[in-house]
Amino acid sequence: MIFQKVLPPFWLLLAAFFMWVFDHWLPVKELFPRAVGYGGVGLICIAVANDLFCAYLFRRHQTTIFPFKDSSNLIQSGTFRISRNPIYLSMVLILIGWWLWLGSLTPLVVIPFFVVFIQEQFIKPEEAMLTEKFGKEYQDYSVAVRRWL
Repeated sequence: MIFQKVLPPFWLLLAAFFMWVFDHWLPVKELFPRAVGYGGVGLICIAVANDLFCAYLFRRHQTTIFPFKDSSNLIQSGTFRISRNPIYLSMVLILIGWWLWLGSLTPLVVIPFFVVFIQEQFIKPEEAMLTEKFGKEYQDYSVAVRRWL
């Protein structure tokens, strides 16, 4: 697919941009006071820390972090024990944190579209590649660990 040629961080930034546009040009209702927005910043920090930890795991296991590249190892440690896609999950948490920071209702509509887009364009094809590469080991992992949480 054409969308897969562009790495997921681009889609994250595009989603965040649309959330900002909706907040500034189409705010329906202010939901959160600024104090909640600071909690959103905390959530973003946690998500970024998780991404850095995941990058460390990819490096430690000497496999690629890039989608659709040939993986040499199946990572099942760290946050991969609770989610098969902790980096994509962090992206969603970043968007939720950004939504809390923005504080209005309208940006929320972007997040479900982002989740479905990432799942269909990246996660499902990556799962098919991992199943082909690692076979029963990946299938057992898929049964034991959920896709998102």
